[in-house]
Amino acid sequence: MPHWANKHLGPMIFWSIAIAVTAIACAALYYAAAGRTVNATGDEMADHNRQFRMALEAIEADERSGKLDAEQALAARGELARDVLRSKSAPVPAGARPLGMTPVLFGLIATAALSLGIYTFLGRPDLPAQPLAGRPELAAQSLDLREAVTRIEARLAQTPDDLRGWQVIAPAYLEMGRFGDAANAYRRLLALSEPTAELQTDLAEALLLDADGAGSEEAMGLLRQAADADSAHIRSRLYLAAEFMRLERYEEAAAYWQQVLDRATGDEPWLPAARQGLAVAQNDGVDATGAEQAERIAGMVSGLAERLFDEGGTVEEWAQLVRSYLVLGDRDNAQRAYDAAVDAYPAAFDRGGLDTLALDAGLTLNGEQP
Repeated sequence: MPHWANKHLGPMIFWSIAIAVTAIACAALYYAAAGRTVNATGDEMADHNRQFRMALEAIEADERSGKLDAEQALAARGELARDVLRSKSAPVPAGARPLGMTPVLFGLIATAALSLGIYTFLGRPDLPAQPLAGRPELAAQSLDLREAVTRIEARLAQTPDDLRGWQVIAPAYLEMGRFGDAANAYRRLLALSEPTAELQTDLAEALLLDADGAGSEEAMGLLRQAADADSAHIRSRLYLAAEFMRLERYEEAAAYWQQVLDRATGDEPWLPAARQGLAVAQNDGVDATGAEQAERIAGMVSGLAERLFDEGGTVEEWAQLVRSYLVLGDRDNAQRAYDAAVDAYPAAFDRGGLDTLALDAGLTLNGEQP
């Protein structure tokens, strides 16, 4: 469908739906307003008596449950009786009669016309729906974090013992990067409530962040207290392990890495880092992961080379061996492997990919630089 057709079809569909919905609504209201003959006197009387009985039963139930004492219940019954008498004695206006259908019909037509007319002037059915988050007038109504913190600070200045206020503002300070203020807020929380491992670790975290990598003796003391107080607390032990690594106290770091690994269930996001931390700590701070991987790769390359030189192999296997030596930075063995491959496959058309690899790597071909 052409673009111009899509452009005009959307508003046409909208107006068709809008007119149909308006017509249905008007028809429903017209039917609801239509006059029907009923026995007004009998029905109204029965309904009124039923309401009276229900109100009376409610008063008696409140009296039995103790919500109303005897005097209050008596007063309520008296007021109910006066309401009944007033309703029965209220005169019906002599000139009162049902509203004719013609005014109702004209009112519905006028309402529908006015609604559609206003939307025609103000509405834009051709525009796509806009999410609430994209509406600046609504986004402006959301409470800004800084404004919220300012309000809480004002309240805490008046009520400094408001525990809930400190619980809210402390993590907000962390979110805003106000680590010193966060530390003071957590100190206030510890003063107002029972010290827990989590609170002590929260304060230690704020102190370490405020120290910006320089460490904090107060934080280390808090972390030790948290770990000693709660044998299952992970976060305090993770911080202790990391800080001992920074201090190059690897034996103590290894002990805390091992403690968190012993308490792991197997799906924690920090598990790989803890395993690597333990390995580094046990190796006196040296990350042997890279060296071990290089040693493993060298062993596999050596095995492949031994087999090819002893038994021969395909051109693809020789190319793999040359490429592996190049990755390891061993150009001498890469050249030796390439020369052996040329001896095994002297026809150049058999070595297309291998020769390309040698050319790209700058290896020598038949004693000459390719």
